[in-house]
Amino acid sequence: MSLFEFIRDFDFLDAPQNTRAIVQNSLLDIIGVMAGAASNDTTVAMRRFAERHYPAGLYSSRLIFAGQRVNALGAAWAGGFSADSLDAHEGHFKSKGHAGATVVPAVLALADALQHQGQSVSGHELLTAVCIGYETALRAGSALMATSPTYHASGGFSALGVVCAGARLLGLDESTFRHALGIAEYFSARCPMMRVVQAPTMLRDAHGAGAFTGVNALFMAMEGITGAPAETVEDITVSEHWHDLGERWEIDSQYFKPWPVCRWAQPALTAMLELQRQHPLLAADSIETIRVETFYESMCLQGHSPKDADQAQYALAFPLAALIVRGKVGPDEVTGAAITAPDILALSARIEIVEAADISARFPEEILSRLSITLKNGEVLVSPITAARGDPHTALSVEELEQKFDLFARSLGPERSDAVKAAISNIAQADCAITALQAVFQAVPTSP
Repeated sequence: MSLFEFIRDFDFLDAPQNTRAIVQNSLLDIIGVMAGAASNDTTVAMRRFAERHYPAGLYSSRLIFAGQRVNALGAAWAGGFSADSLDAHEGHFKSKGHAGATVVPAVLALADALQHQGQSVSGHELLTAVCIGYETALRAGSALMATSPTYHASGGFSALGVVCAGARLLGLDESTFRHALGIAEYFSARCPMMRVVQAPTMLRDAHGAGAFTGVNALFMAMEGITGAPAETVEDITVSEHWHDLGERWEIDSQYFKPWPVCRWAQPALTAMLELQRQHPLLAADSIETIRVETFYESMCLQGHSPKDADQAQYALAFPLAALIVRGKVGPDEVTGAAITAPDILALSARIEIVEAADISARFPEEILSRLSITLKNGEVLVSPITAARGDPHTALSVEELEQKFDLFARSLGPERSDAVKAAISNIAQADCAITALQAVFQAVPTSP
C-alpha cells in the first residue's frame, strides 16, 4: 500500500483495538496537558503572537482554551507551543521524540477551520485523521533518526504527520499531497535537540514549528507550490520504515508520562517511588545524599536549581527532589513558586547525577536509571536498574491516565473537566467533533 493510498483509504476501525485505544488515550493526554498549560507564560505569549501576526483568513481557527479566532497557521503555532510547554505528553522510543504535541493541535486547528466554513468533521473522521497523523509522524521520525547523524527535535519529523492527517481532512489529490510532504520536509524544524536540553528555553521540542510547518505546507501545495519528493518518505534507503504501513503500528510503541518532566528523568522518579513503597518512612529529612546513575543524555539534564519552568522540566535533580518533598510532580511543582522553594532546592543540592556505561549502552532502546540513597543514619538503599512507568510493558492504566488528566485540567473546574473527558471518551460517536469538543475552544477562567 502506498502512503497516499493509506491516507486516502484508511478508516479508524481498520486499526487494531489496542491501537485505537492508544490513539484515544493520546488525545485525552494531549488535551489534558494543554489544559494544564493553558495559562503559563509560553502559552500566553504565543497566543498574543498569533493574534498580532496571524489574523483570521480563509482558514481560521480558534485558539485552544482561549477562544480567539486567528489564522489556522497562527493557531498551529500557538497550539504546538502550548502542548510542548508542559513536558507531560506521550512519546516514542525509535523516533526519540513525540508526535501528538504537533499532530493534535494542528488537526484541531484544521477541523475547526473546516467547521467554520460549513464543512463538519465527525468524531470518527477526526480520530481517523489523528491516527493517520500519529502513525506517519512516528514512521517519519524513525526514518529521520536512522539516517541522520544529528539528534533532531520532534518538529523535524512531526510536520509530515500533520500533512498526512491534513491531506485526509482536506481531500488532497496525490500530486498535491506529495508536494505538501516535500514542502514540509524541506522546511522542517530540524533543530539540534541537545542544545535545548543543555540550555532549556521555550523552544523545547519544536512542536509549534512542526505544527506550523505542516499546516503551511498543506496550504502552499494547495496554491500550486511544488516540493516533492520527501526523502524520508520516498527514498529507497528508508523503505524499511514504510513498507508495512497499515499492517504494523508504531503507535503501539508509544509511552505515556506520569509527570511533566523530560522522559529521560522519569526512570529515576519511578525508582524513587518503588524505594518509598519498600521503605514507607523514606522521606526528605532522612536522606543525606542521592546518587543517580543513568545514560549520558539523561546525565546532561542535571537541573539542580532551575531559574524558570523550562529549566525545571528539562531537569532531573529538581523534579526528583520535588517528588520526595511534595509527594507528587504536577504542573504546580515545575512552575511558579515551587521553582524557588527552599525545601525542594535543599534536597536537590544533595543529588549527584552521573553517567553509567552499562545504562548508556542500552539507550535509546531502553531509558533507564539506578538510585543509590545514603540515609542520615548511614544506611544505603540501592534500587535496581529501573525503566519509567508508562512504557508499553509498564503501561499506565486508564484510571491512571484519567487521574493525570484530572490533575492537569484542574484549572477548568470539575464540571468542565468532566465534560471534556466525557467528550473525548465518546468522540467516535459524535456527528461533529468540534461541537463535541466545544469546551476545548473556550477560555480558561483566570484567577481574580
